[in-house]
Amino acid sequence: QMQLAESGGGLVQAGDSLKLSCVASGRTLNYAMGWFRQAPGKERELVAGVNKFDFTYYADSVKGRFNITRDNARGAVYLQMNSLKPEDTAIYYCAVDALLNTMRDYGSANYWGRGTQVTVSS
Repeated sequence: QMQLAESGGGLVQAGDSLKLSCVASGRTLNYAMGWFRQAPGKERELVAGVNKFDFTYYADSVKGRFNITRDNARGAVYLQMNSLKPEDTAIYYCAVDALLNTMRDYGSANYWGRGTQVTVSS
């Protein structure tokens, strides 16, 4: 059972930046990795994902502002978030699955972190 541990959330002002980190307990080389978020009263959505070939996906709402990277040697995935907006406020979850398409199209994943809160004040 792979365990995921997120860090890096916090309270920031609009326009600020944050970097989220997620470290997996197992090897991630052959997996897709991603970041979901869920705001109060809203459905969980895939914000950004990267497959094992380093193909990336971004939700339209974060394109040009967020950047996802992975470090297979560390079993880690990162989400650099720039120009943060109040609407980015949510709990952010790290996720790992065999396929990026599964996360993108079905919103599901094999493994989930516990989440880290990101709050952006206006």
